[in-house]
Amino acid sequence: MNQTMINLIPGPVSVPEEVLRAAHHDFGSPDLDENFLELYNQTEKRLQTILGTRNSVIIQTGEGMLGLWGALKSCLKPGDRVVAVCTGVFGYGIADMAEMIGAEVKRLALPYDQTFAASEELEKIVAEFKPLMITAVHCETPSGTLNPLGEIARIKKEHAVPLFCVDTVASAGGCPVEADRNLIDLCLNGSQKCLSAPPNMTFVGISETAWEIIDRVNYVGYDAFKPFRNAQAEFYFPNTMYWHGIAALHAAAGLILDEGLDKVYQRHTAAMEYCIERCKQMGLELYASPDAVKAPTVTALKVPEQYGWKHLQQACRMSGLAIAGSYGKLAGKVMRIGHMGTQANIGLLARGLDILEKVLRP
Repeated sequence: MNQTMINLIPGPVSVPEEVLRAAHHDFGSPDLDENFLELYNQTEKRLQTILGTRNSVIIQTGEGMLGLWGALKSCLKPGDRVVAVCTGVFGYGIADMAEMIGAEVKRLALPYDQTFAASEELEKIVAEFKPLMITAVHCETPSGTLNPLGEIARIKKEHAVPLFCVDTVASAGGCPVEADRNLIDLCLNGSQKCLSAPPNMTFVGISETAWEIIDRVNYVGYDAFKPFRNAQAEFYFPNTMYWHGIAALHAAAGLILDEGLDKVYQRHTAAMEYCIERCKQMGLELYASPDAVKAPTVTALKVPEQYGWKHLQQACRMSGLAIAGSYGKLAGKVMRIGHMGTQANIGLLARGLDILEKVLRP
C-alpha cells in the first residue's frame, strides 16, 4: 500500500510504531526461556482486563478464525445442540461451522441490518431445544452493527445453558465486552482489530465450565484448546509459540490500558458519531436499520446507486483512501469505514472522509 494511503478499512488496522518495534527483536526459544512465560502471563493479565474477565485467556498463533474453529471443535461433539443468534455474515457463518462438525443447530435468524432484540423468540427456542451452547457475534463488521449481550446472558442463565460462545473480535478494545458480567464462556478475539496489532494472534477467554467440557470432548488437533489448560503451570506449550507476536500483542494491549478503557471507549464512540454525521451530510445511507444498534468500531453504508462498488473503491484508492466492501450477499452493495483502534481518530477520519466526499462529488 502507498505510504500516503489513509487506511480506513475495518481491519487489519494500521499498526502503531510502538507495537511494530516490540516485535522487531530476536528473543530466543519460547520453549525454554522463562522470559517468554513471564511475557505470556503478563499479556494474559492485560487481555483479561480488556475483556472484563477473571477467566483464563489462552493465546494462539493465528488470526481469529483459528480461535473460532478451536472453540467449536474443542467443545462440541456430533449431535450436540447449538442455538445460533444470527444477525449477519459471521453469525450465520458460526452456525454453518457448527453444523460442519456435526452439531445440530437451531438459528434465531434475523435480517443482516438488524441487531438482537427478539428475547421472547430466543427464550422459546432455548427452552424447547435445550442446547449445550448459544453462539452470538458482538460486532457484525459486515453490517456495522453491535448486538446487545445482556438478554442473551439472562436466557443462558435462566435455562442453564452450559456454554455461551461470543465472537468479540471487532468489539474488544473498542467498547465494553464485560465477559464475566455477560456470562461468556468462550470469548473469541483477534489481534488485528481494536488492539491494532498485526493479524497473527488469536486469544480466547475460557470459563471453568468450558474447560470441563473441553476435557470431556478431548479434542487435540492443532487448534485445540485442551493443551493450553496447564501450559503455563507446566511451562509446556503444544507448539513453538510466536514470541514476536505475543510481544506485539502485549505492547498493543498496554497502549489501550495506558490510555484508559473509558477514554478508549469514548474515543471510539466519538469517531462513530463523527463518521455517521459526515456520511449523512454527503447523502450516504447507513446500511443498518434505524432501530439497530450501531457499532462504535465500523460504519456500514449502502453503495450509492450511481456508482459500482469496484469503480468507487478504485477511485478512492487512486485518491489515497482505502475503505472496504462487504461479504456474502452484501458484496457490492455495502461499503464500510473502519474507525477502530488507531483509526478511531477524528483527525484521520476527517482527512479520509474529505477524500471520499471529493470522489463522490468531483
